[in-house]
Amino acid sequence: MPTSRKTTAKTPKKTAAASARAKGSVPSKSASAALQGKRAPAFALSDANGKTVALKDLIGSNNLVLYFYPRDMTPGCTVEACSFRDNIAPIEALGAKVAGISADSSDSHAKFAARHDLNFPLLADPGNKVCRLYGVYKMKSLYGRDFMGIERTTFVIDKSGVVRRVFPKVKVNGHTDEVIAALKEIG
Repeated sequence: MPTSRKTTAKTPKKTAAASARAKGSVPSKSASAALQGKRAPAFALSDANGKTVALKDLIGSNNLVLYFYPRDMTPGCTVEACSFRDNIAPIEALGAKVAGISADSSDSHAKFAARHDLNFPLLADPGNKVCRLYGVYKMKSLYGRDFMGIERTTFVIDKSGVVRRVFPKVKVNGHTDEVIAALKEIG
């Protein structure tokens, strides 16, 4: 006489990203975009020389292009930084400054800036505290591996400290042109 075997429904396994989101450790995908139209979160971080630089120091009487990038010396991050470097004159002509933020150390930033003659500050956020404030520290996936990291994102912040434009998941080629167009829009 055959015996009946109980079958239980298998629940799908959560991905690392879904599990982290459920625990509240990962901001929603739209966290950075949600800042558009709101006051930019204040911060103070060390630059490549170890000097503390605050958001209010960067803005002053200027608009600000604040970009977050994954890592110094990597191909995409180098192309992005060099594009901002090469286009600093038109950006400044539109009344804006540029600053970059990653989790790398001040020493790493100093080497990166020196190697590529960068003409704007790079700020160190080794604990990703500011990256979390801006919603750019997210679950990422590469070659089937999930991990937490910085999503390449640019914020255009006006003179009053309001985020006027957010560019999430930036593709580096042509990005500086998009930023310049956004700066023209806000005047």
